[in-house]
Amino acid sequence: MRTTLLAGVFVLVASSSAFAQEVAGTFDVKFDEAGSTCNPAPVTYTRGKVVVEDTKKGVTVNIETVPQMFGGPAKKGSFKASTTKPVATTVQGLDAKYTISGRIDESGVIAVVLVAEYQANKKPYCVQSWNISGIRQAATKK
Repeated sequence: MRTTLLAGVFVLVASSSAFAQEVAGTFDVKFDEAGSTCNPAPVTYTRGKVVVEDTKKGVTVNIETVPQMFGGPAKKGSFKASTTKPVATTVQGLDAKYTISGRIDESGVIAVVLVAEYQANKKPYCVQSWNISGIRQAATKK
């Protein structure tokens, strides 16, 4: 009886810690273009930083030159966030709606896909996507 009870407590603790997996952090990442219907490609990314913040309402994701994206609460390290509407890009005349989704594992490795759906004059123009991977930066002490 005692062994069964302890095993049950261990499973409960292990599953609750996996559910509360930390997704927040700053990540050094590499961008690999996964696909594009754009000719020429409006944006090229190679390396950069992704900042994920966990808030009471969900997650926010920041990437340099991309407007902030918002999403629901992360579940077991997985999340999805997007801009609420098409927003201006660094390319004159193009707006884009951005969506990012993927996961951050327990060792701090991020693996996500970023999709940009471009519009010109409020009409669909092209789509570009990137696979993003990298690792969480070490937390700095204040």
